Amino acid sequence: MPHRFDPTILREYDIRGVVGETLFAADAHAIGRVFAATVAKAGGRRVAVGYDGRLTSPELEAALVEGLIEGGIDVVRIGLGPTPMLYFAAATLGVDGGLMVTGSHNPPDHNGFKLVLLGKPFFGDAIQQLAAVALTLGRPSNARGRVEERTVFADYLDRIAHDYDGVKLLKVAWDPGNGATGDAVTALTPTLPGEHVLINNKIDGRFPAHHPDPTVPENLVQLQEAVAANHCDLGIAFDGDGDRIGVVDARGRILWGDQLMIVLARDVLARLPGAPILADVKASQVLFDEIARAGGEPVMAPTGHSRIKAKLAETGAPLAGEMSGHVFFADRYYGYDDAIYVAVRLLGILGRSTQSLADIVDELPRVINTPELRLPCDESRKFAIVDEIHERLRRRGADIVDIDGVRVRSDDGWWLVRASNTQAIVVARAESTSEAGFARIKRQLAEELAACGLSLPEG
Repeated sequence: MPHRFDPTILREYDIRGVVGETLFAADAHAIGRVFAATVAKAGGRRVAVGYDGRLTSPELEAALVEGLIEGGIDVVRIGLGPTPMLYFAAATLGVDGGLMVTGSHNPPDHNGFKLVLLGKPFFGDAIQQLAAVALTLGRPSNARGRVEERTVFADYLDRIAHDYDGVKLLKVAWDPGNGATGDAVTALTPTLPGEHVLINNKIDGRFPAHHPDPTVPENLVQLQEAVAANHCDLGIAFDGDGDRIGVVDARGRILWGDQLMIVLARDVLARLPGAPILADVKASQVLFDEIARAGGEPVMAPTGHSRIKAKLAETGAPLAGEMSGHVFFADRYYGYDDAIYVAVRLLGILGRSTQSLADIVDELPRVINTPELRLPCDESRKFAIVDEIHERLRRRGADIVDIDGVRVRSDDGWWLVRASNTQAIVVARAESTSEAGFARIKRQLAEELAACGLSLPEG
């Protein structure tokens, strides 16, 4: 029968809502039905399904699977694990698509779905189209799909461990944050050289230790303490479903996504000189400069893991990354965002280097920048604000990049304003190489936002 989704759950990159408020098992069932129709229309017949460690994920997974088989699609259930394990299944099992039940890095009462179709990310208009298809649903036919239970856990970890190429032994602290990577990290680390200290590795959908988002500094405090207490070379953290990574060095300093990308890009470009390396518009200019210095072609891309993944495939780049900690290796891997794999590649780099991670951080060019500033803004107004700023700057002849929002460049540095595709916020960021330049850049940013009725936070 026809089904109507709460419009707030159909996001740009995935489907996401608050269970019991905007997202229900009936929605999961309907998603199964409409995705089955989508797969069939694309000529497919079989999909893989996985789920994360949230308390509501098993119920949603069961409803999703029932919807898929009612739609005549065969389902391979791979069970509990991180989102990249579902991507691995979709890439290696000969299926036509994949669906992951996951709330990603959101609070415990949230949940949702990430989708893959014919080896490509399923996002944007394709997700919005699901709502229209759901309104046309009739009674299911008698041609039900079949269900197969299959574990890919061991194969997935073997594939990740295969690409470790370090020589030097390292001492590493790991914090899965009670998220879906817990079992995988527990099973993987004994197969890696060196010494490994694990905290919060028991999967628990209540996230009792801290919120599973490694881009927020307070969520890395326990990892920093573990690194210090155990005299580790570095610490590695993951978000709730394992597609984003957080890293701290031996001194407890956080490596943000663009800094981590410098370390990874240098290694890739040593073997693939001239290759394009992608990073999102929020990344530091230092990253783009360092890619060029290492002999690569820096490519600025729109923010959003699905957009970056699509751009990676389009350009044939071996590596891409976001400030948010999504990192995509097509070099020796499948091109999706897998934080455990990224961790192993990082350990390989450090295990071949004469420098520690702290040494590398010490040598990075110094800039002054804001964190990602998230300014609350009405959903109906956020894109208009960016358009207004863009038009004023265009009339003044400013040096702008407008592939995603407005990134304004000057002799002092750069600043950025973009509308979030997933929340009712406008994102801002600014960077300069000097205190005086930073003050001027921030003043320009504040003036443009003020003209639209928004204010920068103090500090």
